[in-house]
Amino acid sequence: MEWLDRIHEDIGSVMQRDPAAQSALQVLLCSPGLHAVWNHQLHHWLWLRGWRLTARILSQITRFWTGVEIHPGAVLGRRLMIDHGMGVVIGETAVVGNDVTLYQGVTLGGTGSVSDNASRKRHPTLCDCVFVGNNANILGNITMGQNSRVGAGSVVLRDVPPNSTVVGVPAHIIYRNGQRVLITDPHEVKDPLSDALIALSERVERLESGAGG
Repeated sequence: MEWLDRIHEDIGSVMQRDPAAQSALQVLLCSPGLHAVWNHQLHHWLWLRGWRLTARILSQITRFWTGVEIHPGAVLGRRLMIDHGMGVVIGETAVVGNDVTLYQGVTLGGTGSVSDNASRKRHPTLCDCVFVGNNANILGNITMGQNSRVGAGSVVLRDVPPNSTVVGVPAHIIYRNGQRVLITDPHEVKDPLSDALIALSERVERLESGAGG
């Protein structure tokens, strides 16, 4: 049966990616992230068939039990591993590809006001084999390219190309296709500190130009 195949491959995936997993039985009984993903399959099935209140109630029970909050409307791929799941939040219109790894505290969240069209996609899309470090936030209708990685504590607000590593608040690319990416222009890092440095640099240039004149 397909659901037995899914259980088998999910357990195998955790065994491969989690060095703390000592046996398949341990994974089956003691992996809250895996339990949350399995429960989500039922919640999503109910959601698609119009049993939305029931799906939300069950998802809240799962949240209380596992510490992982996955909206029933979210679309999850195969072999998703949520390691140490506590505090993970996956929003309603999020799409997660195959072989994705999320650590504790990760948020796949939305942006915009409550008055926005509820059917509009407002949560991120994670392509296959994305890795997201603990307490990272990926916000808005953006896309994380295949094989991309997000450093712990980062806040991602823009699309990330495939095979890239991003860090920072807000996140910027430091590796792409295995090559180090050096940022020489402060405009490429959109945060308050870079804006302050740019303003300071421009003021120094104006003062020096005035002094020279």
